[in-house]
Amino acid sequence: MAAPKGAAATNDILWDRWGVPHIFSATSAEAFYAFGWAQMESHANLILRLYGQARGRGAEYWGDTYLDGDKYVRTMGIPARGKEWAAQQSPQFKPLLAAFVAGVNAYAKANPGQIARDVAPVLPISDADVMAHVQRVLNFTFVSNPALIQGLVDRFNRGSNTWAVAPQRTAAGNALLLANPHLPWGDLYTWFEAQIVSPDVNTYGAALVGQPIVGIAFNDVLGWSHTNNTMDGSDTFELALADGGYQWNGTVRPFDITTETLKIKRADGTISEQALTIKRSIHGPVVAEKPGVSALAVRVVGLDAPNVGDQYWQMVRAKSLAEFESAERALQMPFFTTMYADRAGHIMHLFGGRTPVRPAGNYPWSSVVPGTTDTTLWTKTHTYDELPKVIDPATGWLQNANDAPWTTTFPLAIDPTKYPAYMAPRGMSLRAQRSADLIGADAKVTFDEMAAKKMSTRMLLADRVLDELVAAAKTAGGPAAQAAAVLEQWDRCADAPSRGAVLFEAWYRRAVRSMGAAGVFAKRWNEAEPRTTPSGLRDTTAAVAALVGAANDVKQLWGAIDIPWGDVHRLRVGTYDLPANGGPGDLGIFRVVNYEDDPKATGPAKKQISIGGDSYVAVVEFTPTGPRAMSLLSYGNASQQGSAHVGDQLQLFAEKKLKPVLRVRTEIEKNLERKETVKR
Repeated sequence: MAAPKGAAATNDILWDRWGVPHIFSATSAEAFYAFGWAQMESHANLILRLYGQARGRGAEYWGDTYLDGDKYVRTMGIPARGKEWAAQQSPQFKPLLAAFVAGVNAYAKANPGQIARDVAPVLPISDADVMAHVQRVLNFTFVSNPALIQGLVDRFNRGSNTWAVAPQRTAAGNALLLANPHLPWGDLYTWFEAQIVSPDVNTYGAALVGQPIVGIAFNDVLGWSHTNNTMDGSDTFELALADGGYQWNGTVRPFDITTETLKIKRADGTISEQALTIKRSIHGPVVAEKPGVSALAVRVVGLDAPNVGDQYWQMVRAKSLAEFESAERALQMPFFTTMYADRAGHIMHLFGGRTPVRPAGNYPWSSVVPGTTDTTLWTKTHTYDELPKVIDPATGWLQNANDAPWTTTFPLAIDPTKYPAYMAPRGMSLRAQRSADLIGADAKVTFDEMAAKKMSTRMLLADRVLDELVAAAKTAGGPAAQAAAVLEQWDRCADAPSRGAVLFEAWYRRAVRSMGAAGVFAKRWNEAEPRTTPSGLRDTTAAVAALVGAANDVKQLWGAIDIPWGDVHRLRVGTYDLPANGGPGDLGIFRVVNYEDDPKATGPAKKQISIGGDSYVAVVEFTPTGPRAMSLLSYGNASQQGSAHVGDQLQLFAEKKLKPVLRVRTEIEKNLERKETVKR
C-alpha cells in the first residue's frame, strides 16, 4: 500500500495549538509507539491510575477508597483475563499493542518529573494491563457495571447523538456524518483526540484514554461514530443454594471457589491484607449472596472476544463499505451502535455488539432471571447478519440518540417484528425525537447547517406541554400567572441568556416527583405516534400547583424566577468557569450537558456545574478530494496538571463553535505549537 501523503521517514508528533497530536510515522508500529507516548504526554497520571485499577490493585496503591473497585475487578476476573487476552492478540495487532505499551513506558522513563509520586509504582505497564483496562471499560462499564447489577441506574440512561446523511439529502451532494458521544467529563470516559498517519492509515478521531487505538474516527474515504445502544449484554441469575453449592438441573453443582489477597495501603503507608473469596457458577461470578438461601451470578458477553483492537485497526484501514463491514463482522466490540458514512455516498446504521441468543420463554431479562436450570442459560451470541442494520435507506438520513434501532429513520427502515423481542425495546425518547426532527426535516442540509443543528438547546418537552401549562396558570392567577408570564416570554431553549429555562426545569422535576414521569402527560408515548408523543398535561391543576412550588423554590434560591440559565448552570473545567448552554436529555434537548451541585459551594444556592454530556464532537463531510471536518473536545485534550490544554476548548463550547480539523501537514505546521521526534 502506498504511504498516505504526509507520512514521515521519522516518527514525528506535531502538536497543534489545541494540543492535538498529529503523528507522522514511517511504520504502523512506530505510529502506535508515538500514540502511547502522546497519550501519556497529555494524560500520564490519569492513565497510570486507570491501569492500576484494572490490575485490581487500586487499594494497594492509593488506599481503601479503591477497595470496592478492586473487589469488583478481581471478582470479574479482569486481571487474569487481561493476561489471556494479551496472549491471544492477532498476529497483525500483537506487535502494534506492544509498540503502544513501549511508548507509554518510554515516555514515563524519559519524563519522570511528569509522573506523580502516587502513580509511579504502577510502572512499568504491560500488554496485559492494557487488555485489562480495555475489558474494564468495555465489558465491565458499558455492558455491565456494579451499579447496573445492583439496579441503581437505568441501563439506557447514558447518552450520545449521531447522524449520517446521504448525498441526495445534502446541498453539496456529499455524505455527512455527525459524531457526538455524551459521557462523563473525566476518569475512564475521557476522550483523547489525535491523528495517526503511517503507510497503512491516515486516520483522525478520538480514543477513550488508555485505549491503544481510536474508537470514533474517519480516514480519507469513510468514517463512523458510536452511541451507547440499547443492547442488553449482561444478565443477572438467581441461584438456589444447597449443600455448599447451588441447584442445577435437579442436582447440586459445586461452585468454583478461589481466594485472592487484596492489599490495602493504610494512611501511615503500611500495607494490610484482606482475603477475597470468589465464587463462580456456570453462569459467571457470584456478586451477592444470602447465605444458605440464594445468590446472584452475572453473565457478560464478549469475554471470548480479545481482538477488539484488531477490529478497530481494520476499521481505520478500510477503504470501502465492504471492507468496513468485513471488519465489523468480527464483533469483537461487545457494545455500541455504529453510524457510518463514506465518500461513495453510502450510509449505515448497525445495532452492534454481542447480543445473547436468549432461550425462548417469558423471562425477566432486564431484571433477575431464574438460574436453577439450563432453560435460561445462554451460550451463544447473535451473528453480524442477525443484528438490526440499515444501509442506504430511501429516506437518505439516519439518526440515533440512544434509542432502539427501529427509529433510526422515518418511514421505518427496520421492522422490529423480524427480531426477537429481547433484541431491543420499543420506544423513542424526547431527545431522539428532537434528533429526528432536526436532521430529518432538512431536504438539502449543508455542512454548516449540520454543525449549527448540533448546537440546538431547544427543549422539545416545552413544545409538548408549555402552551397548556401557561394557559392554565394564567387562569389560576396570582403567583401562577406571574410564573406563566416568564414562561410565555421564554425562548424554550437552554442557552446561557435564556430566562425561564431554570423555572421550567424546576417545574418538571417537581411535577415528576408528585405525578411520576409518565403521569405528567395526558398522552403517553405510543408506537403509532412515535414522534409526537408524549404530549399534553394529564392534570392541569396538579401541574399549576407544581409551577407555583417551583417558582417559590427558584425565587428562594436565586432571587428571581426569571434568572438566566447560564447564571445557574456553569461550564467548569480547570481554571475556566463560563455560563453554560445545554441541559439534560430528558427535557428533549439535543445538546446534552449534565450538571451536579457545586461541591465546593456552601449554602442552598449552589451553582450547577457541568460534569458530562457533550464531550467529543465531529462534523465530517466526505468530499471527492478528501474529508472536511470540524471538531471540539469540550474539556480540552489534556488532564495533566499544568497543561495549557486543560479546558482550553471550553470557551468555544460556550460560544457554540467548533474548531477546524487539521489533517494536511502544511496546515498543521501553520498552527503548530511544537514538534517532537520520538524514537523506539
